[in-house]
Amino acid sequence: MKKLKLETLCVQGGYRPENGQSRLFPIVQSSTFKYDTSEEMAKLFDMEKSGYFYSRIQNPTCDNVAAKICELEGGSAAILTSSGQTATFFSLFNICGCGDHVIVSSMIYGGTYNLFNMTMRRMGIDFTFLDPDCSEEELDKAFRPNTKAVFGESISNPALVVLDIEKFAKAAHKHGVPLIVDNSFPTPLNCRPFEWGADIVVHSTSKYMDGHDATIGGCVIDSGHFDWDRYSEKYPSLTTPDPSYHGVIYTKQFGREGAYITKMTVQIMRDLGAVQSPFNAYILNLGLESLAVRLERHCSNAMKVACFLKEHDKIEWVNYPGLPDNPYSALVKKYMPDATCGVISFGVKGGRTGAEEFMKHLNISMICTHAADAHSIILQPASSTHRQLNDEELLAAGVSSDMIRICVGIENVEDIIDDIEQALAFI
Repeated sequence: MKKLKLETLCVQGGYRPENGQSRLFPIVQSSTFKYDTSEEMAKLFDMEKSGYFYSRIQNPTCDNVAAKICELEGGSAAILTSSGQTATFFSLFNICGCGDHVIVSSMIYGGTYNLFNMTMRRMGIDFTFLDPDCSEEELDKAFRPNTKAVFGESISNPALVVLDIEKFAKAAHKHGVPLIVDNSFPTPLNCRPFEWGADIVVHSTSKYMDGHDATIGGCVIDSGHFDWDRYSEKYPSLTTPDPSYHGVIYTKQFGREGAYITKMTVQIMRDLGAVQSPFNAYILNLGLESLAVRLERHCSNAMKVACFLKEHDKIEWVNYPGLPDNPYSALVKKYMPDATCGVISFGVKGGRTGAEEFMKHLNISMICTHAADAHSIILQPASSTHRQLNDEELLAAGVSSDMIRICVGIENVEDIIDDIEQALAFI
């Protein structure tokens, strides 16, 4: 069959019912699965046979949704997690341990920064935070013999910096490590990191993929391109026997395309258990089915709101990647030629005080610690998602005290703009 377009995969990817089967895949709301003999179950535990035996590790509903997201990204294998934060953690912890080092774009979500800089440092993993606009020479110098991965966000939250994926991928591959990209904001409909050299993609599926503020979830997708065996000394957990699974060597048994996600499933998920529930996966799939039409509306609404803000006399500055005068417009044309996302950051006159006064009077846009929802939502990152960062860390993350981030929803754009205009009148 001809390769399906992304809009079609949003609806039909991951599950194709056979004659007499339900159009929507069922919610398999079961913790465990029955077998006729212990020998059959032994084959599952020895990974000699594929199947399900406990939903902490794998569940059919979750696997169907993961397969759909994998098709959308153009990957080889994928796994759902309980949250986007879990997906980020698993993507690194699957290949990193005490004594290892990771290079990270400094322009990332505040929660991700805390995960890396605080929690994972306590595990003995070191991080170097680098300006995403650094030169190739500066990037090259950041690598160490114990560097295991490079991490960045395709569009950073909330600074809206566009990552030069190809630059970071080339540097990572030069030093024999994978590039991991969080692609939550543009989604695979607007940005295809694997096509530019990224090796692993993570998502907070709570964002546009769900799109209705209904579920928390995450996903990790492997491109199947990175040659773990070539750098076996760096990744022994993938290329040498795993004593917790009878000495299985993941790259030998599951190949380049399946080793990374299989290990994450049967080892990391097995031990940490941060699974997405089947019901949440089912709700996520409903969001995915309408993703293409919603995202188009998000992006067109955001462009109109950004243009309105640029012309308003009470606005100090506007940052939207889709604007033609945006400093990242060249990267946008390269990586996201059709559209970017529905998120805008801007500053109002009066600084932090002006921002707080403005937000008090909004009626359409709702103050929420979330992003990429059908409903327009707004917050001040320095006082919420990035509150744990000091002034120096805020600056490195591209967050100013007067920054407001609005995630433009799919309401009528005139209503959104009218609401912003009346709230600005109070400054």
